[in-house]
Amino acid sequence: MKAQRVLDIFKEITTIPRESGHEGPITAWLLDWAASHGLQGKRDAIGNVLITREAAPGRESVRTVVLQAHQDMVCEKNAGSTHDFRKDPIKYVIEDGWMIAKETTLGADDGIGIAACLALLEDSTPTGKVECLFTISEETGMDGAEALEAGFFTGKTLINLDSEDEGQLFIGCAGGLNTNIKFTVRRDSGVRGAKYVLLGISGGIGGHSGDDINKGRANTVQLMARFLYSQLGPAFRLVSIDGGGKPNAIARECSAVVAVQDPDTIVKAFQAYGEDVREEFHTTDPGLVFTSEPVAKKVQPLSRPATERIVKALFTSPHGVQAMSQDIPGLVQTSTNLASVRTHIKEGKVEVVTSQRSSATSERRAIAAKVRACFEGYGAKVRHMYEYPGWNPDVHSPVLARSVESYRRLFSQEPEVKAIHAGLECGLFLQKFPGLDMISFGPTLRGVHAPGEKLELASMDKFVALLDDLVANMD
Repeated sequence: MKAQRVLDIFKEITTIPRESGHEGPITAWLLDWAASHGLQGKRDAIGNVLITREAAPGRESVRTVVLQAHQDMVCEKNAGSTHDFRKDPIKYVIEDGWMIAKETTLGADDGIGIAACLALLEDSTPTGKVECLFTISEETGMDGAEALEAGFFTGKTLINLDSEDEGQLFIGCAGGLNTNIKFTVRRDSGVRGAKYVLLGISGGIGGHSGDDINKGRANTVQLMARFLYSQLGPAFRLVSIDGGGKPNAIARECSAVVAVQDPDTIVKAFQAYGEDVREEFHTTDPGLVFTSEPVAKKVQPLSRPATERIVKALFTSPHGVQAMSQDIPGLVQTSTNLASVRTHIKEGKVEVVTSQRSSATSERRAIAAKVRACFEGYGAKVRHMYEYPGWNPDVHSPVLARSVESYRRLFSQEPEVKAIHAGLECGLFLQKFPGLDMISFGPTLRGVHAPGEKLELASMDKFVALLDDLVANMD
């Protein structure tokens, strides 16, 4: 198996729509691919796909290996982009050794894992039985892994191909859940003579709410709430606030329409605030942009009580790292992400989405409860959803020992053995298939879950060589 072949397959995958919850095109493509290669492919009721290659002659006694990747991708794009993830191919460039999607996410998370599985299946190297599992909706709730039925695959050794740092072998991950919040809001005529102003914050780096939560990056929803809180008063009204995107992405953009009696004063205050914040985040988010402009009145503003409830709740909502691991230096143990806010004018609602992660179930549920208490204290209705378990590290894992030995032999260096704060499906697999021996690794990706996501091409050679060696030399 060659790295170039993996890349060629991935390039084809970038032309196939595969937004979470809308994986139909990639599911059909995978089944067609299996049929065209003379391999057994099957689909379960929810859309998970399994493609199987039977053992080569003389390799029938070798243990079955399950290779696993997820079909969907996080679909995020820059403001102003006309890209339609339901039909448009991903546009990318090859630049300075990276494959980069400039205006959208690239989908290497986890399209590159899919491509590696398929390249191995079509390779002529004799191996034992290989089962390639492709799950759906990993990015929005791990629905596919949650719905897996007993017997869908038979292997007892699983290699997850959904990690993002070549040279690192992952043997544990955080569990997580989402907390969704809805405010019912009332509008009124507001303050006599008020003018409407649109405030915008954009240019945040964003990133993965697991991998990047400890990097101190700007959360634009949080920053907007901070400014709005400083402006609260009898003559101030919120009209709308919208920002952020997916639950597992750090908010990069946020806008708010406000009704005020003195537009010039709030514009000057916002400009001064922007200067301070740009200095605050000059290292992590050097491209932050603060804009303001007058806009026409289209709807009435929120009432003063509704304005204060929304602004105060967003301002006081926790965000970021809550605790570090006591066992693994440098590993985030618990975090929460203030992911998005949306104003639904016709429905009279303001919706907020957050996500919580932790390696410790008790801490995960505690921070989720803290978020609930914050928003319920301001009159919102709150519900928790899509909870998934963590994956506790097993330092005595046979596939870990085999992977470390293979990495040393191939590259004459030691791999890092780590746990990750991001969520992987491995915790659910272990819950449903007790006794699974698992590991996770992949090539180097950066900026996942945000426009500008990129794949380091040089890392592909080692990633592919390690996977090839592991599967070819199973006993």
